[in-house]
Amino acid sequence: MEQKLDRQRVQDFARKVFGLYTSSLLTLLIDVGHRMGLFEAVAQGPGTSREIAHRAGLVERYAREWLGAMATGGIVAYDAASKTFTLPPEHAVCLTGTSSRNLAPNSHLVPMLAARMPKVAECFRTGGGVPYSEFRPDFTASQDASWRLLYDGLLVKGFLPAVKGLPDRLTAGIRVADVGCGTGHAVNVMARAYPASSFVGYDWGEDAIALGRAEAQAMGLANARFEALDITQLPAEPTFDIITSFDAIHDQRDPAAVLRRIVGALAPDGVYLMIEPKASSNLEDNIGNPFAPYMYGISVLHCLTVSLAEGGTGLGTCWGEQVARRMLAEAGLGRVEVVDAPGPQNSIYICRR
Repeated sequence: MEQKLDRQRVQDFARKVFGLYTSSLLTLLIDVGHRMGLFEAVAQGPGTSREIAHRAGLVERYAREWLGAMATGGIVAYDAASKTFTLPPEHAVCLTGTSSRNLAPNSHLVPMLAARMPKVAECFRTGGGVPYSEFRPDFTASQDASWRLLYDGLLVKGFLPAVKGLPDRLTAGIRVADVGCGTGHAVNVMARAYPASSFVGYDWGEDAIALGRAEAQAMGLANARFEALDITQLPAEPTFDIITSFDAIHDQRDPAAVLRRIVGALAPDGVYLMIEPKASSNLEDNIGNPFAPYMYGISVLHCLTVSLAEGGTGLGTCWGEQVARRMLAEAGLGRVEVVDAPGPQNSIYICRR
Protein backbone atom coordinates (compact mmCIF):
# COMPACT_ATOMS: atom_id res chain seq x y z
CA MET A 1 0.00 0.00 0.00
CA GLU A 2 1.37 3.33 -1.07
CA GLN A 3 2.15 5.63 1.84
CA LYS A 4 0.20 8.85 1.86
CA LEU A 5 2.45 11.87 1.66
CA ASP A 6 2.19 14.88 3.88
CA ARG A 7 1.97 17.61 1.24
CA GLN A 8 3.14 20.32 3.63
CA ARG A 9 6.23 18.34 4.52
CA VAL A 10 6.97 17.82 0.83
CA GLN A 11 6.66 21.55 0.18
CA ASP A 12 8.77 22.44 3.21
CA PHE A 13 11.52 20.04 2.21
CA ALA A 14 11.45 21.23 -1.41
CA ARG A 15 11.98 24.77 -0.14
CA LYS A 16 14.86 23.53 2.01
CA VAL A 17 16.52 21.84 -0.98
CA PHE A 18 16.09 24.91 -3.15
CA GLY A 19 17.47 27.01 -0.32
CA LEU A 20 20.58 24.82 -0.31
CA TYR A 21 21.04 25.42 -4.03
CA THR A 22 20.58 29.14 -3.51
CA SER A 23 23.13 29.19 -0.70
CA SER A 24 25.67 27.37 -2.86
CA LEU A 25 25.34 29.99 -5.59
CA LEU A 26 25.64 32.80 -3.07
CA THR A 27 28.79 31.13 -1.72
CA LEU A 28 30.32 31.26 -5.19
CA LEU A 29 29.39 34.93 -5.47
CA ILE A 30 30.87 35.67 -2.04
CA ASP A 31 34.08 34.17 -3.40
CA VAL A 32 33.84 36.49 -6.42
CA GLY A 33 33.21 39.47 -4.16
CA HIS A 34 36.19 38.57 -1.98
CA ARG A 35 38.52 38.06 -4.94
CA MET A 36 37.42 41.24 -6.72
CA GLY A 37 37.40 43.57 -3.72
CA LEU A 38 33.69 44.23 -4.03
CA PHE A 39 32.90 43.91 -0.34
CA GLU A 40 35.55 46.48 0.50
CA ALA A 41 34.09 48.76 -2.18
CA VAL A 42 30.55 48.51 -0.79
CA ALA A 43 31.84 48.91 2.77
CA GLN A 44 33.16 52.38 1.93
CA GLY A 45 29.60 53.70 2.08
CA PRO A 46 26.32 53.75 0.16
CA GLY A 47 26.76 53.72 -3.60
CA THR A 48 25.06 52.94 -6.86
CA SER A 49 26.23 50.00 -8.91
CA ARG A 50 28.21 52.40 -11.08
CA GLU A 51 29.88 54.02 -8.07
CA ILE A 52 30.72 50.69 -6.47
CA ALA A 53 32.10 49.29 -9.73
CA HIS A 54 34.24 52.42 -10.09
CA ARG A 55 35.59 52.02 -6.54
CA ALA A 56 36.57 48.41 -7.26
CA GLY A 57 37.84 49.13 -10.77
CA LEU A 58 35.38 46.68 -12.31
CA VAL A 59 32.83 46.51 -15.13
CA GLU A 60 29.55 48.04 -13.96
CA ARG A 61 27.23 45.51 -15.61
CA TYR A 62 28.81 42.59 -13.77
CA ALA A 63 28.93 44.51 -10.51
CA ARG A 64 25.24 45.41 -10.89
CA GLU A 65 24.18 41.78 -11.32
CA TRP A 66 26.38 40.70 -8.41
CA LEU A 67 24.86 43.40 -6.25
CA GLY A 68 21.41 42.15 -7.21
CA ALA A 69 22.27 38.72 -5.87
CA MET A 70 23.78 40.21 -2.71
CA ALA A 71 20.72 42.40 -2.09
CA THR A 72 18.13 39.68 -2.67
CA GLY A 73 20.28 37.26 -0.66
CA GLY A 74 20.22 39.54 2.38
CA ILE A 75 23.94 40.26 2.31
CA VAL A 76 23.83 43.92 1.28
CA ALA A 77 20.99 46.42 1.79
CA TYR A 78 19.34 48.21 -1.14
CA ASP A 79 17.54 51.56 -1.13
CA ALA A 80 15.17 51.70 -4.10
CA ALA A 81 14.68 55.46 -3.94
CA SER A 82 18.36 56.30 -4.35
CA LYS A 83 19.29 53.02 -6.06
CA THR A 84 22.18 52.66 -3.62
CA PHE A 85 23.66 49.61 -1.96
CA THR A 86 25.04 49.47 1.59
CA LEU A 87 26.97 46.83 3.48
CA PRO A 88 25.73 46.94 7.10
CA PRO A 89 28.63 47.23 9.56
CA GLU A 90 27.68 43.93 11.21
CA HIS A 91 27.96 42.24 7.81
CA ALA A 92 31.17 44.08 6.95
CA VAL A 93 32.86 42.60 10.02
CA CYS A 94 32.20 39.13 8.61
CA LEU A 95 33.23 39.89 5.03
CA THR A 96 36.05 42.45 5.10
CA GLY A 97 39.21 43.38 6.93
CA THR A 98 42.02 41.48 8.63
CA SER A 99 40.09 40.31 11.70
CA SER A 100 39.64 36.60 12.35
CA ARG A 101 35.91 37.32 12.08
CA ASN A 102 36.27 37.83 8.31
CA LEU A 103 34.72 34.68 6.84
CA ALA A 104 34.95 35.70 3.18
CA PRO A 105 38.22 33.78 2.51
CA ASN A 106 36.47 30.52 3.46
CA SER A 107 34.21 30.85 0.41
CA HIS A 108 37.06 29.69 -1.84
CA LEU A 109 36.75 26.20 -0.39
CA VAL A 110 33.53 25.48 -2.30
CA PRO A 111 34.72 26.09 -5.89
CA MET A 112 38.06 24.44 -5.08
CA LEU A 113 36.39 21.25 -3.88
CA ALA A 114 33.76 21.34 -6.62
CA ALA A 115 36.48 21.23 -9.25
CA ARG A 116 37.58 17.81 -7.90
CA MET A 117 34.09 16.47 -7.25
CA PRO A 118 33.78 14.30 -10.42
CA LYS A 119 36.88 12.30 -9.44
CA VAL A 120 35.68 11.92 -5.86
CA ALA A 121 32.26 10.80 -7.07
CA GLU A 122 33.87 8.09 -9.19
CA CYS A 123 35.52 6.72 -6.02
CA PHE A 124 32.04 5.90 -4.69
CA ARG A 125 31.93 3.26 -7.46
CA THR A 126 35.54 2.16 -7.71
CA GLY A 127 36.90 2.73 -4.20
CA GLY A 128 40.25 4.29 -3.47
CA GLY A 129 40.48 8.05 -3.38
CA VAL A 130 41.79 11.24 -4.92
CA PRO A 131 45.35 11.92 -3.75
CA TYR A 132 46.43 15.14 -2.13
CA SER A 133 48.58 15.94 -5.16
CA GLU A 134 45.37 16.37 -7.18
CA PHE A 135 44.27 19.15 -4.84
CA ARG A 136 47.47 21.17 -5.01
CA PRO A 137 48.16 24.02 -5.11
CA ASP A 138 44.54 25.13 -4.67
CA PHE A 139 43.93 23.38 -1.37
CA THR A 140 47.13 24.76 0.10
CA ALA A 141 46.05 28.27 -0.84
CA SER A 142 42.51 27.69 0.43
CA GLN A 143 43.69 26.43 3.82
CA ASP A 144 46.12 29.30 4.10
CA ALA A 145 43.33 31.78 3.42
CA SER A 146 40.99 30.12 5.93
CA TRP A 147 43.52 29.87 8.76
CA ARG A 148 45.75 32.91 8.20
CA LEU A 149 43.42 35.43 9.82
CA LEU A 150 42.78 33.03 12.71
CA TYR A 151 46.50 32.71 13.34
CA ASP A 152 46.99 36.47 13.13
CA GLY A 153 44.21 37.24 15.57
CA LEU A 154 43.94 34.25 17.87
CA LEU A 155 47.04 32.03 17.85
CA VAL A 156 49.09 33.99 20.38
CA LYS A 157 46.14 35.36 22.33
CA GLY A 158 43.80 32.36 22.26
CA PHE A 159 45.26 29.00 21.22
CA LEU A 160 48.62 29.03 23.02
CA PRO A 161 47.34 30.34 26.40
CA ALA A 162 45.05 27.28 26.55
CA VAL A 163 48.12 25.53 28.00
CA LYS A 164 48.75 27.01 31.43
CA GLY A 165 52.19 28.62 31.60
CA LEU A 166 52.99 28.07 27.92
CA PRO A 167 53.34 31.76 26.97
CA ASP A 168 55.89 32.21 29.77
CA ARG A 169 57.86 29.17 28.61
CA LEU A 170 57.84 30.45 25.04
CA THR A 171 59.04 33.84 26.22
CA ALA A 172 61.92 32.22 28.12
CA GLY A 173 62.88 30.05 25.16
CA ILE A 174 61.94 26.48 24.19
CA ARG A 175 61.99 24.24 21.10
CA VAL A 176 58.74 24.02 19.11
CA ALA A 177 57.68 21.97 16.08
CA ASP A 178 54.52 22.26 14.01
CA VAL A 179 53.61 19.12 12.05
CA GLY A 180 51.57 19.42 8.89
CA CYS A 181 52.43 23.11 8.88
CA GLY A 182 51.13 23.92 5.39
CA THR A 183 52.37 27.35 4.32
CA GLY A 184 53.92 27.81 7.74
CA HIS A 185 52.11 30.97 8.78
CA ALA A 186 51.43 29.61 12.28
CA VAL A 187 55.14 28.91 12.73
CA ASN A 188 56.06 32.41 11.59
CA VAL A 189 53.45 34.08 13.80
CA MET A 190 54.78 32.19 16.83
CA ALA A 191 58.40 32.87 15.91
CA ARG A 192 57.72 36.59 15.61
CA ALA A 193 55.94 36.68 18.98
CA TYR A 194 58.57 34.62 20.84
CA PRO A 195 62.06 35.41 19.51
CA ALA A 196 63.82 33.47 22.31
CA SER A 197 62.23 30.19 21.19
CA SER A 198 63.11 28.19 18.08
CA PHE A 199 60.49 26.87 15.68
CA VAL A 200 60.44 24.33 12.87
CA GLY A 201 57.58 23.51 10.52
CA TYR A 202 57.24 20.11 8.84
CA ASP A 203 55.08 19.40 5.81
CA TRP A 204 55.48 17.05 2.87
CA GLY A 205 54.34 19.68 0.34
CA GLU A 206 57.44 21.31 -1.16
CA ASP A 207 55.35 24.19 -2.51
CA ALA A 208 53.92 24.95 0.93
CA ILE A 209 57.33 24.73 2.58
CA ALA A 210 58.74 27.17 0.02
CA LEU A 211 56.02 29.67 0.94
CA GLY A 212 56.80 29.29 4.64
CA ARG A 213 60.49 29.90 4.06
CA ALA A 214 59.82 32.94 1.89
CA GLU A 215 57.52 34.47 4.49
CA ALA A 216 60.02 33.84 7.30
CA GLN A 217 62.71 35.55 5.28
CA ALA A 218 60.43 38.49 4.50
CA MET A 219 59.62 38.81 8.20
CA GLY A 220 63.30 38.66 9.13
CA LEU A 221 62.86 35.61 11.37
CA ALA A 222 66.09 33.91 12.36
CA ASN A 223 64.31 31.47 14.71
CA ALA A 224 61.98 29.80 12.18
CA ARG A 225 62.89 27.09 9.70
CA PHE A 226 60.99 24.66 7.52
CA GLU A 227 61.61 21.15 6.29
CA ALA A 228 59.80 19.05 3.72
CA LEU A 229 59.09 15.77 5.51
CA ASP A 230 56.61 12.91 5.60
CA ILE A 231 55.63 13.27 9.24
CA THR A 232 55.29 9.50 9.63
CA GLN A 233 59.10 9.74 9.48
CA LEU A 234 59.43 12.47 12.12
CA PRO A 235 62.80 11.80 13.82
CA ALA A 236 63.06 11.18 17.56
CA GLU A 237 66.02 13.55 17.84
CA PRO A 238 66.20 16.36 18.59
CA THR A 239 63.22 16.44 20.94
CA PHE A 240 60.78 19.31 21.27
CA ASP A 241 59.20 20.94 24.30
CA ILE A 242 56.02 21.71 22.37
CA ILE A 243 54.65 20.07 19.24
CA THR A 244 51.58 21.51 17.56
CA SER A 245 49.28 20.43 14.75
CA PHE A 246 46.44 22.45 13.32
CA ASP A 247 43.65 20.48 11.64
CA ALA A 248 46.24 18.05 10.28
CA ILE A 249 45.86 14.62 11.90
CA HIS A 250 42.50 13.33 10.70
CA ASP A 251 43.41 13.27 7.00
CA GLN A 252 46.75 11.50 7.40
CA ARG A 253 47.28 8.17 5.68
CA ASP A 254 48.48 6.63 8.94
CA PRO A 255 47.41 8.91 11.79
CA ALA A 256 48.37 6.34 14.45
CA ALA A 257 51.95 6.30 13.16
CA VAL A 258 52.03 10.11 13.10
CA LEU A 259 50.89 10.28 16.72
CA ARG A 260 53.51 7.72 17.77
CA ARG A 261 56.19 9.75 16.03
CA ILE A 262 55.00 12.92 17.75
CA VAL A 263 55.22 11.20 21.14
CA GLY A 264 58.69 9.95 20.29
CA ALA A 265 59.84 13.47 19.45
CA LEU A 266 58.48 15.06 22.65
CA ALA A 267 60.81 15.96 25.49
CA PRO A 268 60.00 14.08 28.75
CA ASP A 269 57.94 17.03 30.05
CA GLY A 270 56.77 18.05 26.58
CA VAL A 271 53.25 18.97 25.53
CA TYR A 272 51.48 18.12 22.30
CA LEU A 273 48.88 20.70 21.28
CA MET A 274 46.46 19.17 18.76
CA ILE A 275 43.75 21.32 17.20
CA GLU A 276 41.03 19.27 15.48
CA PRO A 277 37.38 19.76 14.47
CA LYS A 278 34.98 19.76 17.40
CA ALA A 279 32.81 16.69 16.89
CA SER A 280 31.69 13.46 18.44
CA SER A 281 32.77 10.08 17.07
CA ASN A 282 29.06 9.13 17.17
CA LEU A 283 26.90 10.36 14.31
CA GLU A 284 23.83 10.68 16.52
CA ASP A 285 25.66 13.18 18.72
CA ASN A 286 26.52 15.36 15.71
CA ILE A 287 22.94 15.66 14.47
CA GLY A 288 21.85 19.16 15.36
CA ASN A 289 25.41 20.50 15.39
CA PRO A 290 25.26 23.35 12.83
CA PHE A 291 28.88 22.77 11.82
CA ALA A 292 28.51 19.01 11.30
CA PRO A 293 27.19 19.07 7.69
CA TYR A 294 30.06 21.37 6.76
CA MET A 295 32.60 19.01 8.35
CA TYR A 296 31.15 15.84 6.82
CA GLY A 297 30.99 17.60 3.44
CA ILE A 298 34.66 18.59 3.55
CA SER A 299 35.46 15.06 4.67
CA VAL A 300 33.81 13.44 1.65
CA LEU A 301 35.32 15.88 -0.82
CA HIS A 302 38.83 16.08 0.65
CA CYS A 303 39.92 14.70 4.02
CA LEU A 304 38.54 11.17 3.64
CA THR A 305 39.47 10.74 0.00
CA VAL A 306 43.10 11.91 0.32
CA SER A 307 43.66 9.35 3.07
CA LEU A 308 41.96 6.48 1.21
CA ALA A 309 43.90 7.36 -1.95
CA GLU A 310 47.06 6.24 -0.16
CA GLY A 311 45.45 3.11 1.28
CA GLY A 312 45.08 4.99 4.55
CA THR A 313 42.86 4.74 7.59
CA GLY A 314 40.28 7.23 6.34
CA LEU A 315 39.37 8.67 9.73
CA GLY A 316 37.33 11.49 8.22
CA THR A 317 36.92 15.02 9.53
CA CYS A 318 34.43 13.98 12.21
CA TRP A 319 36.64 11.32 13.77
CA GLY A 320 35.58 12.91 17.03
CA GLU A 321 36.76 13.24 20.58
CA GLN A 322 36.15 9.64 21.62
CA VAL A 323 38.33 8.15 18.87
CA ALA A 324 40.91 10.92 19.29
CA ARG A 325 41.28 10.20 23.00
CA ARG A 326 41.67 6.47 22.33
CA MET A 327 44.30 6.98 19.64
CA LEU A 328 46.22 9.50 21.74
CA ALA A 329 46.29 7.06 24.65
CA GLU A 330 47.43 4.22 22.38
CA ALA A 331 50.25 6.45 21.14
CA GLY A 332 51.43 7.03 24.70
CA LEU A 333 49.67 10.24 25.66
CA GLY A 334 47.75 9.21 28.74
CA ARG A 335 46.87 12.67 30.03
CA VAL A 336 44.59 14.57 27.68
CA GLU A 337 42.58 17.70 28.39
CA VAL A 338 40.11 18.93 25.77
CA VAL A 339 39.06 22.58 25.72
CA ASP A 340 37.17 24.70 23.25
CA ALA A 341 39.28 26.59 20.75
CA PRO A 342 38.61 30.24 19.95
CA GLY A 343 35.73 29.81 17.56
CA PRO A 344 33.10 27.09 17.98
CA GLN A 345 34.19 24.65 15.27
CA ASN A 346 37.46 23.37 16.79
CA SER A 347 38.72 21.72 19.96
CA ILE A 348 42.18 21.97 21.51
CA TYR A 349 43.65 18.72 22.82
CA ILE A 350 46.35 19.37 25.44
CA CYS A 351 48.29 16.10 25.57
CA ARG A 352 50.99 14.82 27.91
CA ARG A 353 52.51 11.45 28.67
